[in-house]
Amino acid sequence: MINIKPVAAPDAPLARRNPVAKVAAALVFSFTLLATLDPVAPAIAIALELAVLPLFGIGYRVLARRAMPLLLSAAGILVTLVLFAADRSGRVLLDAGPVLVTTGVLLTALGLVLRIFAVALPGVIVFATTDPTDLADALIQNAKAPARFAIGALAAFRLVPLLGQEWQMISMARRARGVDAGRNPAAKLRLFASTAFALLVGAIRRGTRLAVAMDARGFDAGTPRTVARRQRFTRADALLIAGAVVLAGAALTTSVVLGTFRPLIS
Repeated sequence: MINIKPVAAPDAPLARRNPVAKVAAALVFSFTLLATLDPVAPAIAIALELAVLPLFGIGYRVLARRAMPLLLSAAGILVTLVLFAADRSGRVLLDAGPVLVTTGVLLTALGLVLRIFAVALPGVIVFATTDPTDLADALIQNAKAPARFAIGALAAFRLVPLLGQEWQMISMARRARGVDAGRNPAAKLRLFASTAFALLVGAIRRGTRLAVAMDARGFDAGTPRTVARRQRFTRADALLIAGAVVLAGAALTTSVVLGTFRPLIS
């Protein structure tokens, strides 16, 4: 089942920071790394992210479970580049018919995989340490986001665990009716596609009913809304964002000093 609940220790120093500050720090740290294609800067960024992880109150094993989709995507990117990369420069490491692996291909794949991890891990850490309700409250109070957007996003976020439960229910219902792919990979692919389509239709219907119910309860009213849970933006929150800027700049500076910096737009 999909789990969106925060898993961090509540008394961790960075886990207690304002949700908007954590999101802003993650965005600054992630998007700064998009300026380069080399593997050095994202590797340094990943090392920094893992170093500060205890300050967020998250264990490395928990982070590995949350980041499992990143591992799968990294493996897919590596295989795709090895098979279809246009740049085959560098020393040949493997020449097996259509599969030609060179040092240039591996360097490009390594840089891309490390960038994916460096950009995505801050978001994984933020959502693993932030309660969705606190995030919606902070977006309205501190980021001045429209209440319609923030509360709608919160409602959608709360419905995410239901997708896993509904997928299991659809699969069990089809298995009870004798619909099973067995060991046929083509049949498994067709069954997966049809189950995903059924899940999509159910999600759209549930979203439509939820939107109508929220409008009926006045969530789209133009009158000012009161605040039940106060979210304060303190000096420590500003220091968190400044620290993210400094660390991202340090990673890029190290890449430039070592001569490995490869600008995204050249």
